[in-house]
Amino acid sequence: MRAARNPVSPPSLVRLGYAQAKALTRRHAKSFFFSSVALWGGRRRSAFALYAFCRRLDDLVDGDNAGDGSLPSRLPERLALARAAVAALYGREAAGVFRELPWAESEFAAFRDTVARYRIPEAPFQELINGMEMDLVKSRYASFGELSLYCHRVAGVVGLMMAPVLGYRDERCLPYAADLGTAMQLTNILRDVAEDFARGRVYLPADELASFGVSEADLARGQVTDGWRALMRFQVQRARRLYARAALGVPELTGFGSQAVVRLMGAVYGGLLDVIEARGFDVFTSRAQVPFRRKLGLALTALWPAGGDGKALQESSR
Repeated sequence: MRAARNPVSPPSLVRLGYAQAKALTRRHAKSFFFSSVALWGGRRRSAFALYAFCRRLDDLVDGDNAGDGSLPSRLPERLALARAAVAALYGREAAGVFRELPWAESEFAAFRDTVARYRIPEAPFQELINGMEMDLVKSRYASFGELSLYCHRVAGVVGLMMAPVLGYRDERCLPYAADLGTAMQLTNILRDVAEDFARGRVYLPADELASFGVSEADLARGQVTDGWRALMRFQVQRARRLYARAALGVPELTGFGSQAVVRLMGAVYGGLLDVIEARGFDVFTSRAQVPFRRKLGLALTALWPAGGDGKALQESSR
């Protein structure tokens, strides 16, 4: 694996970037920020830096969406610039591309520091950009095979980015890390059906919608029919299988805190499925959220399982 380059950035710029990444995560990814309580020091800062990089890419697509499914003409150019900036970290583009980034230099400095510190490979970042590019050309998915590829590219690879930061004993855990990202993305899709439809997108597979007798007109009306409940029950079960499979990789993570944060992320995001189910699969009238008291209970279970203690967690997360 080619190591990432780490052109020297002023320490103050890197510190500012990490602080900005933390603020961005707190503002836009409450469940992820809550789950990060299991990490300390450099691991936690780097988790925020990775989130910020992914969020800025996502904003290029969703933030610039006009609401009718159209996208600005410069978006492909901006994603290409992001791709070149990532390649420059690995010596495949001129370093000068950093000056043309479509987001704050400080945030990218923190991201660059994270990539170099944990020797994160390039492929997951380029695959993430591939996923963002899918949103330029696709607003419907014919089958779960198509959707699964999209979920892997925009979220499964985030698990692959995070794995070096968390630390692992054996690469056999990497497919499980990708499974967790895919499960979380599928959960987001189920939660955000109405929001995505308003943007002109339907991520639920067309063949499965048809199989359960659900039309796009039903989605437009926010109609909770028997067919819709059956479809959602099927999707929830699929997501839960992915969470269960992802859990198999937790013992391969090296730190107690790293294991705890993955357990907590799976539990909190999986808890959204419980909320959706408890609402009779009505995701149209309000956005599903895991209550804070429930999150606290999940955190206690993840952070202090039988035989664990806070001291071990802190020491292993440095």
